[in-house]
Amino acid sequence: MFKKMRSPVSAVMTVSVFLVLIVFLGSAQEKMQSEEYQAQAMGQGNQLGQTFNVTVHLEEYSSPEERQVLVEAFDKAGSQGLYNALNKMHAKGHIAITGTLGYDVIFARVFPTTAEGTKIRILTNRPITFGEAWTDSNSMNYNLSALELNISPEKGKSSGVLLPACQFKINKETKELEIDNYQNPWKLVDVLDRSKK
Repeated sequence: MFKKMRSPVSAVMTVSVFLVLIVFLGSAQEKMQSEEYQAQAMGQGNQLGQTFNVTVHLEEYSSPEERQVLVEAFDKAGSQGLYNALNKMHAKGHIAITGTLGYDVIFARVFPTTAEGTKIRILTNRPITFGEAWTDSNSMNYNLSALELNISPEKGKSSGVLLPACQFKINKETKELEIDNYQNPWKLVDVLDRSKK
């Protein structure tokens, strides 16, 4: 059974909409040309001053049916259910992080925002390192990674956030979906759309 364990450095970030029912334009999820986004991740809190580059490469977006699979998996088994369901899905792209091999993007959705912008949300299972498994580290409970990009048509206005190690939960008091982070979120700046138009 999945046990929720909190780290002293964990931070809770409430998310109003992530796996809830959202109306997306069907055309946005159809076969697409590959997309690529580059950004610089800036540390916050005890990670202040640390930076690294992030590149997101997407070959396709997830379908409404795949989203429903994740919703049902979360309802049945919480964050561990999401992890198990993601393990059964094929990759939609790749996230490359400076100094690492990166990891596959398993779930990705896009939808329009105001001012002709778009929001891209990514959820994937996080590779567990040998050291974590060997020591049975508390970080193993945070086996998901999430990323959000807010792409603006205005130059220099795009932004985002990266959650390298997190788990999802429902707040018992507010009934809101929350993300429990193992570390502070990383702010994404200098976001550039490198997709071939």
